[in-house]
Amino acid sequence: MLSETISRIQRNHGLEHATIHVLSEKHKNFSAQGNSDHRGFHLNIYGDVAEADVFGAVEEAYRRMKGGEASLAVHPNCGTVLLTTATMATLAAQTTLALEQKRQRRPSLDLSVIANALPSAILAVVVALIVSRPLGIYLQARYTTDGDLRDLQLVSIEKIQPSPVTRLFQLLLTGNSQDRQATAYRIRTRG
Repeated sequence: MLSETISRIQRNHGLEHATIHVLSEKHKNFSAQGNSDHRGFHLNIYGDVAEADVFGAVEEAYRRMKGGEASLAVHPNCGTVLLTTATMATLAAQTTLALEQKRQRRPSLDLSVIANALPSAILAVVVALIVSRPLGIYLQARYTTDGDLRDLQLVSIEKIQPSPVTRLFQLLLTGNSQDRQATAYRIRTRG
């Protein structure tokens, strides 16, 4: 039961990404954010994308994935990639500071430790940023998405009211730009 629920979330997550890929092929000046669960996914569009284009993109993404385009399930701006990047950069900086603190035999992190460790910490973070992107994409493809929809079926696509979280992402992704308003959709699946 749990493994089937996880599988549905992974397939819905892949369909969410595929939808964003299809929209990106036709529209350039928009941002998108979504989240998936075992019943489907929410998709938030920030910009001037017609409702019919969103409906068409979901259907086209579904057809293309069913036709074998499994690679559409992976997206470079997925939260998995962002989380991997943030985690690796944080660990790189913390490790560098801890090693410098140990080298100096200081009981606590002070300005001297930070000043001496800063160039190495910056280098470690840059290396982590470079390595984390392909690692995050690998983790996404292996664990958080699935490009094989198998028996997954589209049930419905509906425009819904943007939630407070959607409004927050609008502020973060667009700087609250008035020409990039938020539109929210709920896509339901089964199978």
